[in-house]
Amino acid sequence: MKTRNLSPENYRTELGKCIKKHLSSKDGDRLDVASHFILRAAYCRTEDLRRWFLTQECHLFKYRLESASSNNGNALKEFLARNDFALDRVSRAEKEGMRGKLLSVTGGPNPVEFLSTDYYRVPFVQALELVARRECYVEDGFAFVPLTRIVSIVVAKFRVSLSKSMALAVGAFGQVAHEESTRIGPLLKSMNSQYTGPSTPDAMVGLDGERVLTAATVDGLAAQSMPLCMQQLHTGLKRDHKLKHQGRLQFGLFLKGSGMSLEEHTLFFQREFTRIMTSEQFNKQYSYSIRHMHGKEGKRASYTPYNCMKIIMGNPPQSGVEHHGCPYKHYDDQNLSALLGKLKIGDSADRDAIMRLKKEGNFQLACAKQFEVQHPLASTVAGVNMDGVGNHPNAWFNASVSYHQAKSGGDSGMDAVKKEEAVM
Repeated sequence: MKTRNLSPENYRTELGKCIKKHLSSKDGDRLDVASHFILRAAYCRTEDLRRWFLTQECHLFKYRLESASSNNGNALKEFLARNDFALDRVSRAEKEGMRGKLLSVTGGPNPVEFLSTDYYRVPFVQALELVARRECYVEDGFAFVPLTRIVSIVVAKFRVSLSKSMALAVGAFGQVAHEESTRIGPLLKSMNSQYTGPSTPDAMVGLDGERVLTAATVDGLAAQSMPLCMQQLHTGLKRDHKLKHQGRLQFGLFLKGSGMSLEEHTLFFQREFTRIMTSEQFNKQYSYSIRHMHGKEGKRASYTPYNCMKIIMGNPPQSGVEHHGCPYKHYDDQNLSALLGKLKIGDSADRDAIMRLKKEGNFQLACAKQFEVQHPLASTVAGVNMDGVGNHPNAWFNASVSYHQAKSGGDSGMDAVKKEEAVM
């Protein structure tokens, strides 16, 4: 949901719907606890995984605390008491003595609400987020925080506690993965790359029912509608006339998932590869792997395209040699900023916003922001499904193609590209 650029209120609404849908049954509490500890085990392995998991858990925890703080905060008070949060409550007399100072804080309780609002005295360093936003009164090294804003303090403590627990879990993971190598181990190791959104997006087709992506249209659609990761693979292929193994897998499965047939897939790769090798060499070295992707060789399994998490958490590309991976994760700030400028993605303010998200480690949000910049008001255009944008490259591609089809009067894929080129 974060990748859909929802407003804070809409995000809370959607999160509430998810909780109600998945955790409202009589077994909801048990499933909630079990899933937390399973995910804790799966995401403890690396710093990137731990950071991602901490962020998601803190978002969920904050939502639940804020929900509990409604109705005079009774549920929140019960939670704090039940979990032994040692918070120093300010006495009524002391609160009255500080009335003017406490009421002067921006966005705090009004004079009527002040009478029934509980305040807590916490060390200044535990309320840095509130202090930075000037949402609490500070005196003698302590922050005086109303109950309605104590949530951020509790979330910060929760984050520290969970972070320590996950650091301890790292040592146990190797043993568990070894002892359960045929049962739990593989599940835990692959869990972070599982895509739990809608099933792999359907292949794009034009109004005439023909597939949009073919060997003839792929070059035009790469510039118009492919996410940055796939654009870079396409650029590398056109420049070097070859891709390394990981690049062929990532790009090839994307093309397959976008509707490119086995025949068109083979033709497209053959045209490029045979610029530096013979057709016989291509057929001997690469044709089999393309047929394998399409389920025509080996165990005849039809492989699915990589989602964003699998790409982000995969092996990084070797600079200058490989082109796979996620540019927002694997490019340094200087190279990514130069690339965004070279591709003329938005104006300088847009690029700064994208780079800010990248620097914060929000790689998928940065990618979703790029889509937003390149497809103004896409969420209001009929037929454009943005649910998977930022979560799956094929969803990004499909949404972009649908957007340009709508903007060009319903022309399919390459027709829309040709019209835009004619205008330019």
